[in-house]
Amino acid sequence: SQYSAVDTNPLSVYIMQPIWNKIIKIVPLWIAPNVLTFSGFVMILFNYFLISFYDWDYTASGTSPGLVPTWVWLFSAFTTFCAYALDSIDGKHARRTQSSTPLGELFDHGLDSWATSIFVLSFFSVCSRDNGKTGVSVYTMYIYLSIVLFNFMCSHWEKYNTGVLFLPWGYDISQVVLIAAYLLTGTVGVEVWQKPLLFGYYITDLLVILLVGFSLFLSFPQTLYNIHRAHLKKTLKNDSLYEGLLPLVSPLLLFILLTVWVVFSPSNILAKQPRVFLWMVGVAFSNVICKVIICQMSSTRPELFHWFLFPLALVVYAAISGLLGCMEEVVLGVFTALVTAAHVHYGVCVGRQLSEHLNIYIFSLKKRVQE
Repeated sequence: SQYSAVDTNPLSVYIMQPIWNKIIKIVPLWIAPNVLTFSGFVMILFNYFLISFYDWDYTASGTSPGLVPTWVWLFSAFTTFCAYALDSIDGKHARRTQSSTPLGELFDHGLDSWATSIFVLSFFSVCSRDNGKTGVSVYTMYIYLSIVLFNFMCSHWEKYNTGVLFLPWGYDISQVVLIAAYLLTGTVGVEVWQKPLLFGYYITDLLVILLVGFSLFLSFPQTLYNIHRAHLKKTLKNDSLYEGLLPLVSPLLLFILLTVWVVFSPSNILAKQPRVFLWMVGVAFSNVICKVIICQMSSTRPELFHWFLFPLALVVYAAISGLLGCMEEVVLGVFTALVTAAHVHYGVCVGRQLSEHLNIYIFSLKKRVQE
């Protein structure tokens, strides 16, 4: 299917695009677009693990400011900008080198679906966990992450139904806000997040209000409107309501199962292991949404229940019924490792299958020799 995306965000159209058009000129023509996509993702991952090293349990900024060295925040701003730039120019570079393929599109969106949660998880280190005075509670973090992932899901659910990816306005704005937040933290120090800004509200409160406002009052209504418009124009990909809503079933069940675990966990698992739990949420979501992206690209139907929901349901049941007892944290750790491995394995397999099917290399512009 022909890839079509629409970007109407003034920030993107008038400010960022001209910058990307300048940056793209320095990229050598022999570099494959997927190398750009992957490099951006690796930078986000590296940055995430670097912050995790200094701030495993999200308390460094709140309890002892200065635990995370200044250079780490500045490095975060740098890697976030680079990843944002690479994600924005990979498609342009593919058109420039005449190497646009479905593999590239899938690679880009698939990694984005994972990167989305990693951006959010890195940012939580800036505002730190609730320590009674300042910071955000781990439950707010979970809801915040869920809203961001819900937004990401909406734009791909919309593409599944309309065939067009309307790039959410939130994307460019969130990237610019993230970079600014890291720069601010690096130059002024984490203390800036712990002083009320306006009327007793902290910057973090305002960001949460902005995020929720953007999602629920801008992105989501826009999604519904675009689908409605396609329905009126008779350009919808799916005739029945059931078909149209099908991709939402697994992500919603995933969210319900995870929320049940968070709320009813005997050992309060989210408070004990926020980093592991939220990472698992991000990976699980990415795997579920990748299936939707593949179905949308190949015009096939997604299955009603993603395979991953079954082991998750078992683990959640065992946890909340008290069967796991004091093993809950260990089981979460093992489960998270298995889910991450399964997701990476899935990505590698899909990539290899597509590269053989399309007769191209993933990370090189050289043509494969026909056997």
